[in-house]
Amino acid sequence: MFKSLLAALALSLAFAANAFAGAVNINTADAASLAAALKGVGQSKAEAIVAYRKEHGAFRSADELAQVKGIGQKLVDKNRDLILVGDAAPKAKAESKPAAKAEAQPAS
Repeated sequence: MFKSLLAALALSLAFAANAFAGAVNINTADAASLAAALKGVGQSKAEAIVAYRKEHGAFRSADELAQVKGIGQKLVDKNRDLILVGDAAPKAKAESKPAAKAEAQPAS
């Protein structure tokens, strides 16, 4: 009885971990993160995604991922809810330079 309960609990936790794995930004994630988050994408396909991104620039849509060798439209569709497409790098905020301080004039 205890073994069955323990097996059921382990199985439930495995499903819950997959459900909460979350989405991944294909423009910022490294190969290990892509492989862990996307279904049907192992380390080699994940490395191909990163290489494609480095060569061609940021992905503009999830569908563009299908242009990577080894990634087809079916794989994109299977992972659509896990794919985020954001900026390749966060844009730096324009820093405002502090106004130049007026030099103190000695009182006459």
